[in-house]
Amino acid sequence: MSYFDAASSTPLHPVARQALQASLDEGWADPARLYREGRRARLLLDAAREAAAEAVGCRPDELVFTTSGTRAVHTGIAGALAGRHRAGRHLVVSAVEHSSVLHSAQAHRHAGGTVSEVPVLRTGAVSPGTYAQALRPDTALACLQSANHEVGTEQPVAAVAEACRAAGVPLLVDAAQSLAWGPVDGGWSLLTGSAHKWGGPAGVGLLAVRKGVRYAPQGPADERESGRSPGFENIPGIVAAAASLRAVRAEAAAESVRLRELTDRIRARVPELVPDVEVVGDPVTRLPHLLTFSCLYVDGETLLHELDREGFSVSSGSSCTSSTLTPSHVLRAMGVLSEGNVRVSLPAGTPAEEVDRFLEVLPRAVTTVREKLGAPAAVPTAAPTTVQAAGAAASAPDVLVVDALGRRCPIPVIELAKVIADVPLGGTVRVLSDDEAARLDIPAWCEMRGQEYVGEEPVAGGTAYLVRRAPAP
Repeated sequence: MSYFDAASSTPLHPVARQALQASLDEGWADPARLYREGRRARLLLDAAREAAAEAVGCRPDELVFTTSGTRAVHTGIAGALAGRHRAGRHLVVSAVEHSSVLHSAQAHRHAGGTVSEVPVLRTGAVSPGTYAQALRPDTALACLQSANHEVGTEQPVAAVAEACRAAGVPLLVDAAQSLAWGPVDGGWSLLTGSAHKWGGPAGVGLLAVRKGVRYAPQGPADERESGRSPGFENIPGIVAAAASLRAVRAEAAAESVRLRELTDRIRARVPELVPDVEVVGDPVTRLPHLLTFSCLYVDGETLLHELDREGFSVSSGSSCTSSTLTPSHVLRAMGVLSEGNVRVSLPAGTPAEEVDRFLEVLPRAVTTVREKLGAPAAVPTAAPTTVQAAGAAASAPDVLVVDALGRRCPIPVIELAKVIADVPLGGTVRVLSDDEAARLDIPAWCEMRGQEYVGEEPVAGGTAYLVRRAPAP
């Protein structure tokens, strides 16, 4: 089985396994006690904190360990907002943040605060100028991920941090996806990470808060981890997390070059091997191991099952996931196709042969799914010849209605593709759909097919999406 989902979680690094086993024997005691066993546990904890702080680029006394990366985000945002409540209750986030950040923003809004979401470019990156415009005199905190977890695009953290510094606003950076590859540049104020993203054990996160940042821990007081992360420290897990972070950093320079070559190969070959594919995210300013592409006329979850049967573990930000039946918020914010979305994130050590086999298997898997869904066997032409067009105009309706209410994407897009040639040039297809994903995927289909997306209007039970047939480009 080829595991291509390192962005979700990576296998335990051999160094982490060794450190975990060793510290299980040495780090079980309470590090707050003064007897021998406690002192030994304290030494392990302090050494791990120093190693992690060096990798992050902060002082050891600025870093605490938490029970997860999500907990680090929630704790960091809540503490920073509370510490700056006199400045205001305005929070700024990007539209493509991890759900842990967006959930914190939602909780802040429900508690009476205000939140601004900064839009992103089609590459998935924010514009520093646009981000700066979202900062206000009452902004208490700004949040920006270092790199996106779905498409791999790296964010302009240094430029945004400078804008935040000029505005007197602290910046929290979610660095979960990028810490394995290097420290985060720029003058950030708070930073979070998650050990299982870099080969450490699950259940360990980190939160760094720079000296001078106003911060007020929330919840009942606790004397451990500077009062910022309550509860008995998981010393074996922390030691393993710090050891693995140091180990992957030592390998990062060479491994990033090798993995970037492999992901570049996938980016180039997938559109050649599979018709009707959009590779999304920034092609250059991105993480070395991660890429995402979307396939027209494909249900992402079904495609993942096909690839799983072929021996590949990949993930999807598909519009039609079994859990939500809503589009990925990242792809929606980028305005790109969400149908048949596949995220490939290669763990360290992935051999080139596995990538070659993936490229061999993928076209067959996509074809199988398209056939199951009744997708068009071939791409229909955007317009027939002049004679055909004249004949079609004499008999074809100017407006054709496709009723796809109650049917999930990609079915509304498939039905649109089947009938677009049945209207004359300038004629309109009205696609009726109650699937939220259609709002994203029908305009994306129009862009890929050279058709004109007119807009949408409400209808009973859903929305009508209007597409005007355009001549061939």
